[in-house]
Amino acid sequence: MSDKSETYLAEWQQREDLAERMLPLVGALYRRHGIVVLIHGVSLVQATPLEIIKAHRFARRLDGNELPLEDTFEAIVAMTAMDLAPAKVDVGKLRRNFGREGQAGSFGDYVRTALASLNTGREPMRREPQDVVLYGFGRIGRLMARIIVDKMGGGEKFRLRAIVVRPGKEGDLQRRASLLRRDSIHGPFKGTIRVDEEDSALVINGNMVRVIYANAPEDVDYAQYGIHDAIVVDNTGIWRDREGLGRHLKSKGVAKVILTAPGQGDVPNIVFGVNDDKLPADATIVSAASCTTNAIVPVLKVINDEYGIQFGHMETVHSYTNDQNLIDNFHKKARRGRAAPLNLVITETGAAKAVAKALPELAGKLTGNAIRVPTPNVSLAILNLTLGKPITKAELNDHLRLASIDSPLQDQIDYMTSPDIVSSDLVGNRHAGIIDATATITDDNRCVLYVWYDNEFGYSCQVMRLVQHMAGVRPPHIPG
Repeated sequence: MSDKSETYLAEWQQREDLAERMLPLVGALYRRHGIVVLIHGVSLVQATPLEIIKAHRFARRLDGNELPLEDTFEAIVAMTAMDLAPAKVDVGKLRRNFGREGQAGSFGDYVRTALASLNTGREPMRREPQDVVLYGFGRIGRLMARIIVDKMGGGEKFRLRAIVVRPGKEGDLQRRASLLRRDSIHGPFKGTIRVDEEDSALVINGNMVRVIYANAPEDVDYAQYGIHDAIVVDNTGIWRDREGLGRHLKSKGVAKVILTAPGQGDVPNIVFGVNDDKLPADATIVSAASCTTNAIVPVLKVINDEYGIQFGHMETVHSYTNDQNLIDNFHKKARRGRAAPLNLVITETGAAKAVAKALPELAGKLTGNAIRVPTPNVSLAILNLTLGKPITKAELNDHLRLASIDSPLQDQIDYMTSPDIVSSDLVGNRHAGIIDATATITDDNRCVLYVWYDNEFGYSCQVMRLVQHMAGVRPPHIPG
């Protein structure tokens, strides 16, 4: 083996060793203190050694340099020696600031100084964990269950207490468990699930989750299960206005309701990261809007804020969904009755109009349509925009790149430069939308943007952020 090959291998083994040594420290910070360690927005909590290494490679998108694992390890060791309150700590950004500021001393010393305001002792973010109920257990419901359990940490913030479904037949619990355990698109559940027949419950990573059978929201008495002041996440889409969703509030033990579909009437449509600050603290019924609205609104905001949008058209190339037929059959919407796995199906979308609910300044400026395509997940929004001033492809892409890695919307916007990326590469992406930079087109003051989105998982992550917001569980970000 050549000297160069030996060097590459030795460097890789050193990185693996450091990543493996980080794992228990990152886990302990999360479980004991509620500290989420990030690398430029990428969480290291429950990451594998390989994922940790890749997160450090990701830092090249910021300034062209890979973040050394040695620096992150030094920062994590410094944090474990402190008695920290809950927070999200972005080691990648701290290391960038350390280099820019030319601070004397070690990076570990810099981290200790930067986190001094958190060194106030361990404390839960809530006196009592927030009870969460999933009403409906389809595609979004099952992904929400995975995400909530993943976010529970030591159980001091959230607890998934119940799942409500319509009465099933014998063996229903086992089938529900199986659908949660294995997913054809998102892969196996990372944990354990067992069935408690006696109490009609699923025990998910040690958390007992009741499975309650009911035909209507007001039929459930959550208090009898010890559930109080719960946030109900309605995944059914059956009720979309205030009157219908208000039926949940008639049940004992319910405090708030989040709809995972566009709300109607005066129900606030919230795209987290964009207009959640407009949500009144006493709001009890809220919509998380649609997956497409969540994908495009953050991108439209950063474009409009910088360049101004005069008008535009959005075309959604959307994966088929469960409301379509597998083979030709009757459907209340004619084209959706045609076989979903075999056809491109033109259909309508309300996303363009929904934009105005989150960004009123764009009211009347956008039109939209949709095409359902024969893929099971990950969709694409094509934004054809006329801007207020001329722009080049390089300028526009750089603006979007910076928004994805160093802005208040970095959790919502991702940015890809791979020339061969396709939809299946983005399954499991946690962002609301992903800019395909190589596909960007500009011509004077016109541009065409291609925004991918995992219409199942990425959207569910946005819903979870809204749940956290309504529960009052928003730890500080360091650096801000």
